[in-house]
Amino acid sequence: MNSIPPGVWNAIDYERLAVQSMDAGRYAYVAGGCGWDRAVAANRAAFARWAVLPRLMRDMRSGHSRITLGGLDLPHPLLLAPVAHQRLAHADAEIATARAAAATGSCLVASTLSSCTLEEIAAASGPARWFQLYLQPERAHTLDLLARAQAAGYGAIVVTLDASIQLASRAALAAGFVLPADCVAANLRGYPQSAPVALRDGSSRIFQGAMRHAPTWDDLHWLLQASPLPVWVKGVLHPDDARQLQAAGCAGLIVSNHGGRSLDDAPASLTQLPAIRAAVGAGYPLLLDGGVRSGSDAFKALALGANAVLVGRLQMVALAVAGALGVAHMLQLLVEELQAAMAQAGCATLADITPNCLTPSC
Repeated sequence: MNSIPPGVWNAIDYERLAVQSMDAGRYAYVAGGCGWDRAVAANRAAFARWAVLPRLMRDMRSGHSRITLGGLDLPHPLLLAPVAHQRLAHADAEIATARAAAATGSCLVASTLSSCTLEEIAAASGPARWFQLYLQPERAHTLDLLARAQAAGYGAIVVTLDASIQLASRAALAAGFVLPADCVAANLRGYPQSAPVALRDGSSRIFQGAMRHAPTWDDLHWLLQASPLPVWVKGVLHPDDARQLQAAGCAGLIVSNHGGRSLDDAPASLTQLPAIRAAVGAGYPLLLDGGVRSGSDAFKALALGANAVLVGRLQMVALAVAGALGVAHMLQLLVEELQAAMAQAGCATLADITPNCLTPSC
């Protein structure tokens, strides 16, 4: 379907409708995380613990949701998160998402593991686009991805450091999900993949296997020197890591538990946000990823220290329901929900949103 179906009143309604648009296995994969999906639930529960505190008789007539972020002037603080394999949701995949970003003036973060090449995505998107990077086992391949991103007009690199191990969601396994043959990482087609590691007796499939090519601080320092574009780091949950990354020269950080896909017992991104904001100080760029389902959620994240938020699962379910139009509509609904929360809380601009705008919900 490429039209807005009836019954979409809020952005989160796309989750309900996606069940009808996707087969059970694909939906379970998109909606789930890893293991028992506890980290997915934790992300949602963290937002529910806060309420927005209304204020009276504030003049909102000059209000707006504009933001300057990483050199971009954006109409709102809602970014499209890097989501892999978008052909799972729609045949147009990331091309549709890029068109939605362009139509709404949103910043798109394209995934290394996208179904379409970064060049194809760039051609369909607006000027606000960043490229999410997974460091490759061969540095020459990473350098090539960096050069391609720069040539295609991406404005920043977002390196993900928390996903060396991703265990399957039990719900997706129970639904029989298998990645379809047409869902390939188009950006990596030209790079020979490393042969499977032959483990010695007594070796661990985790430590000597899955973690063999996990990023190290040496890798990050090399990337910061090699990248022609500013480097953001995604996957930060510990304040000490945040301090070190800031000191190393990263352009900004994304507080994220990878949408609950990496560690089932990881804390919610929102729960860690205030401590990380305290660690890096008021002026350092900090984004939040994980659990955002409404404009009020975005408001809460901004109040607790984020400059902007990334939207992942809502992007995929809206894409599944109504293609590019669905993603654009979902973003517009989120923006209006955010602006409604701002108006009710007496915040004419994003700078007016502070922790004092929230109160515990129970």
